[in-house]
Amino acid sequence: MKRSIVLVEFPYDDLSDSKIRPAYALTDPIGDHRHVILALITSRIPTQPLVTDVSLDATHPDFAIAGLKKASALRLNHLLTLRYSIIQRQLGELSTETHKQIVERLYTLLS
Repeated sequence: MKRSIVLVEFPYDDLSDSKIRPAYALTDPIGDHRHVILALITSRIPTQPLVTDVSLDATHPDFAIAGLKKASALRLNHLLTLRYSIIQRQLGELSTETHKQIVERLYTLLS
């Protein structure tokens, strides 16, 4: 599960609605309810990316295995914890090297 790109119903940040969209699994399922920590992936590439954004476009070495249809941004400032059972399906994955870079950015964000 960790390092997987999955499809999940992701709520808007104001909780007014939700949308099925790709997300990146930062963890394997945790605990009795098998919660997974996810990061939002959006095809709306920010014009001024944050240091916590990871660009996943055709030039990224993992783009082919990511399972994304178009260039996207993984946004570490938009995290969510959901039960594993809510995940609809896996689209692809990211390499161990890319995962390490994501963890480093997440560490910077949280420290």
